[in-house]
Amino acid sequence: MTALKFKTNLKCGGCVSAVQPKLDALENVEKWDVDLASPEKTLTIMGNIEAQEIVQAFEQAGYKAEPQ
Repeated sequence: MTALKFKTNLKCGGCVSAVQPKLDALENVEKWDVDLASPEKTLTIMGNIEAQEIVQAFEQAGYKAEPQ
């Protein structure tokens, strides 16, 4: 299992709620968390997943995620 970190454009809990179904639907994701207090709004994902899958899930929800 690996940890991937992403800079996101999420701003609030509502934004997190919008991407939650997309992230929860991804296979091989053990857990994930968004730190809205950090300036980069950092998303940390634990699992066996490719960064591009996360970027695509965010795009489908109307948001952006950039690997750190």
